[in-house]
Amino acid sequence: MNQLTSSASRVAATGEGIGLDELLLAGRNHAMPLEALRYDVTPAGLHYLLTHYDIPFVDEATFRLHVEGRRSFDLDMDDVRSRPRVSRPVTFECAGNGRARFQPRPVSQPWLDGAVGTAEWAGTPLAPLLREVGFDESSVDVVFTGCDHGMEYGSEQDYARALPLADALGDDVLLAYEMNGQPLLPQHGAPLRVVVPGWYGMTQVKWLRDIRIVDTTFAGFYNATAYRLKQHVDDVGEPVTRIAPRALMVPPGFPDFMTRTRVVDRGDHVLTGKAWSGWAPVRRVQLSADGGATWWDAELDPPASRWAWQGWRSPWTPESPGTYALCVRADDEAGNQQPTDQSWNRQGLSNTSVQRVEVVVR
Repeated sequence: MNQLTSSASRVAATGEGIGLDELLLAGRNHAMPLEALRYDVTPAGLHYLLTHYDIPFVDEATFRLHVEGRRSFDLDMDDVRSRPRVSRPVTFECAGNGRARFQPRPVSQPWLDGAVGTAEWAGTPLAPLLREVGFDESSVDVVFTGCDHGMEYGSEQDYARALPLADALGDDVLLAYEMNGQPLLPQHGAPLRVVVPGWYGMTQVKWLRDIRIVDTTFAGFYNATAYRLKQHVDDVGEPVTRIAPRALMVPPGFPDFMTRTRVVDRGDHVLTGKAWSGWAPVRRVQLSADGGATWWDAELDPPASRWAWQGWRSPWTPESPGTYALCVRADDEAGNQQPTDQSWNRQGLSNTSVQRVEVVVR
């Protein structure tokens, strides 16, 4: 088996450390520093970033978006910008967030907790475009194809993902060309990308060049093979879709450089952070200072938007000096709760186990 065909997902051996291939991925991609949870809208340079292949150079002057259903047409960026414009804050999270915390560790981009961010995305609604090209009762999926090109599992391809037609017709789905009031940056999909609120990041196709309504279930790699909850290599698995509930806290105090253990002075503190869910509005955020043995409720801020994370806060006064294991978890109005420990899967997806922050009170 050569190097190109041996890149199928694998699981690290017991005791195997992060490899050079994972360090290469980690050097290209980056997490959001957790102190950036203080911002309701994440500055573009702090927003998490994942690119599967190279960042393509797309010349806006010659760019065309092909849209195809029962009929087809092409749009340039002037055409796209001439359509009705809407703007909304939306939280993105990578489906692999938390992968590096699984044991055994699936070998891939080694995310811990920070593969998340919230931006103000602006563009034009997708649904009117789909209705213009037309579809009928036999239509099943809408396939989005980007300009990014590469190889995975020995298969050469452009990045492509599909949504069920009913989801693609949602009022909140956008073709976005602005992030935080500015044109999209190259690494965030310039000149045009998809924004599908509530779904994990693999759905938010960047450098978008092609939209097609199809009459069969899309069998492309990133739907049929990747981003599925599998227990073994031949398992078909269940697809990952919407974002599971999660809460994260701003780590209090200041950090040790290497271990990131936090140091705070004895006294009164206010713990803060954000919580979100792609399934339903957040119902509750709970905190623990003893590693999850006991919990108390935090206070939720008023939601800024259905699809943006929600602030929370809680006072915390440690009774004595020592080491504390702060934890936070969320649940939503649909009854989904963030687990203390996440069930393992081979691709290392949707690990929403509770955040733990070690704090030394002096």
